[in-house]
Amino acid sequence: MLMRTDPFRELDRFTQQLFGQNGTWSRPAVMPMDAYREGEEFVVHFDLPGVDPSTVDLNVERNVLTVKAERTRSYGDDVELQVAERPRGVFSRQLFLGDTLNTDNIHATYDAGVLTLRIPIAEKAKPRKIEISAAGTPKQINA
Repeated sequence: MLMRTDPFRELDRFTQQLFGQNGTWSRPAVMPMDAYREGEEFVVHFDLPGVDPSTVDLNVERNVLTVKAERTRSYGDDVELQVAERPRGVFSRQLFLGDTLNTDNIHATYDAGVLTLRIPIAEKAKPRKIEISAAGTPKQINA
């Protein structure tokens, strides 16, 4: 259902996240996910705790699904910060979807910090019966 990504693109993305745009050290922005097939649809869960749903942006272009979200700081300017381990900023992740998925009918929900996408399996990817004619009587078999 999902196609493997280009390892060099992933390495480049990881390097940018690790060292930042200006070469300074930063923590990588992580968007962990689970993906599985459930019946006639493909389900993807992205962990986005603390992200305002209005900052989440989903786009599909040529079977490439892009998820972008932003987590801002939850404290004011007048605080004395002691520890900052939670990543902030813009998170982005791309999934390369196979032709067996119906990208025109993706359903997305956001609940308790988890973005869930439900992508129907395309009709052309579902099993179908093929009729075989043999010496007089047609037979049907599963394809």
